Amino acid sequence: MSASRTSPDSPFLLGGELPVRRLGYGTAQLTGPGYWGPRGERRDALAVLRSAVEQGVTLIDTADNYGPGVAEELVAEALHPYRDDLVIATKGGVVRTGDDAWHIAGRPEQLRAMCEASLLRLRTDRIDLYQLHRLDPQVPMAEQLGALDALRQEGKIRYIGLDTLTADQLEQALSLTGIASVQNRFNLLDRGSDAVLKVCESHGLAFLPWFPLANGALTGEAAAALGEVAQSHRATRGQIALAWLLHRSPVLCPTPGTGSPVHLSENLGAREIRLTTEDMSRLEALAPV
Repeated sequence: MSASRTSPDSPFLLGGELPVRRLGYGTAQLTGPGYWGPRGERRDALAVLRSAVEQGVTLIDTADNYGPGVAEELVAEALHPYRDDLVIATKGGVVRTGDDAWHIAGRPEQLRAMCEASLLRLRTDRIDLYQLHRLDPQVPMAEQLGALDALRQEGKIRYIGLDTLTADQLEQALSLTGIASVQNRFNLLDRGSDAVLKVCESHGLAFLPWFPLANGALTGEAAAALGEVAQSHRATRGQIALAWLLHRSPVLCPTPGTGSPVHLSENLGAREIRLTTEDMSRLEALAPV
């Protein structure tokens, strides 16, 4: 796919109507190892969240099981009352019992209870984007989406999103109810969800790629050309990887996370990078890992 003609900092209309800047901020790194418990000093986490908004971020992506509960509480403490242009996205559908213990929980009563708990932690009457963190294979998709649709009709969520699914599953979901976003793993070195991206493009859905910086793989030998492109732009490898996402498709809305103010500013600097067609060709040619 060639570079998008859309500016990398052009807003995306979530649900076709709610504008967000495409480079957002994810809160997972504000929690401890395995997304369990807090990480570092609470005041530092609050400062990073506030700095993200001060630097123009309008999309905050969190989840009830980051902590669990810790990340949502930090978002509310740092940013509530929320600015009119700030969109808060959270996720439910997974229960945590330890730092490496994840349990999919997609029964309608479970999803309702999780959403109600997120509303309380986030100190809001309506969640802008509520994402099903995983489809529960033990519960019919229609029942899971029906529960979220009921919450939407009650005004407790504005838009429904889905996390980690196939293109066929996404098409099935779209036949059942309105979907505004998808979260799948997707980055410069892992394009396995390209078919899902194409469905998102055809339906105007936001695609929030997780692990947008490839979880450290960008420093490997397979990404040598990435370093060359970065050097030509006097940028870091991470900035180029994020810029590639912003150029790759107008529906890609990466939300990289960090607990470092310096790294936050570095990530957001990707909005200013303009990759050429030649840059994109060189980056597209990188071998996936």
